[in-house]
Amino acid sequence: MSARAESVLAPLDVAAVRAEFPLLSRTVHGKPLIYFDSANTAQKPSAVIEAVDRFYRTSNANVSRAVHQLGAEATAAYEETRSKLARFLNAPSRDEIVLTSGTTQAINLVAYSFALPRLAPGDEIVTTMMEHHANIVPWQLVCERTGAKLKVAPINERGELLVDRFVELLTPKVKLAAVTHVSNVLGTINPIAELARHARRRGIPLMVDGSQAAPHLPVDVQALGCDFYAITGHKLFGPTGTGALWARREILRDMPPFFGGGEMIREVSFEGTTFADPPHRFEAGTPNIAGFVGLGAALDYVESLGRERMAAYEHELLGHATAALKAVPGLRIIGEAPHKATVISFLIEGVHGHDLATLLDHEGVAVRSGHHCAHPLMAFFGVPATVRASLSIYNTREEVDRFIEAIDRVRKLLV
Repeated sequence: MSARAESVLAPLDVAAVRAEFPLLSRTVHGKPLIYFDSANTAQKPSAVIEAVDRFYRTSNANVSRAVHQLGAEATAAYEETRSKLARFLNAPSRDEIVLTSGTTQAINLVAYSFALPRLAPGDEIVTTMMEHHANIVPWQLVCERTGAKLKVAPINERGELLVDRFVELLTPKVKLAAVTHVSNVLGTINPIAELARHARRRGIPLMVDGSQAAPHLPVDVQALGCDFYAITGHKLFGPTGTGALWARREILRDMPPFFGGGEMIREVSFEGTTFADPPHRFEAGTPNIAGFVGLGAALDYVESLGRERMAAYEHELLGHATAALKAVPGLRIIGEAPHKATVISFLIEGVHGHDLATLLDHEGVAVRSGHHCAHPLMAFFGVPATVRASLSIYNTREEVDRFIEAIDRVRKLLV
């Protein structure tokens, strides 16, 4: 067995991991912080914080616009993150990676640059009941402008996509299908490779929202067989304002620009403009350079731990947390698909989610309460909101146990 294979299979040293995240050492309301809100944004390891700081201290300059040393260093660091993202997603080429401000911008790029020019009255886009608003609203907007319709594939009470019903919706009218890889509310892991096979047989491009998948699962876009894959950096231990869209080279080549400005052109005159080749055609203006340097450091950090090893640890942690929550009287877990990431939404009978989250905060526990940018999903389950505990590689069984103890104390105050 190779040294790399041994590293991947060895148990994750969680104490060493936690030591890499400075914020986890702080207290909240006089209690040690338990951070269970990583589905919203992940904490940052020292390597990421230091990379951003080092860039501003030593190499700060704009990219692609200077022949001086600082400009060359900034451009090299920025473009290296594109290469790292290509490796991270197993993309065939780094030129298939468009750097964006996050998944929301990436999905909007597909909506306005790919879908909008192709839609006509009566055409359809298919999505699912479990989507984040970022994978609903852009499709609604382009449908309103073109006369196309948005169709929604249903889920069951366990929070699983009904694949047969999804496939039934893939009629000749459909010009695009858009689905999340991992639900930000339910934690459900969707069978993307299977969905992509069905879509491909019908000539329908598949757009995948990978925001919640990238921090928890190994992602291989070639194996998945989709046509677009979007990720966001701040959920992947990187800085906010960073992300990427992967798309097949032949698709990107036929997409017009979404934003116009500097850096996405070859030549501009008042008679007309010729645009740069992808991916730079879609990257107008000055980007979040330091942020992408930090994202590159985050990708290095994840690779150093081993994604399979991270996933194995989180799977064990999810099992412990789920069993512990199920033992709480009156607690209902929303979403119990057999294949899940470490996202658990729940409610306690007779307790408003916001009240529960507020009092848990005073116990030092950071959880999210609300609709989680998934109003249609809340309506499906007949609830206005849930409390969401989302765990990551830096969380522990001991934190889960303290979380359950905090819930018990709070429940006695509220019920």
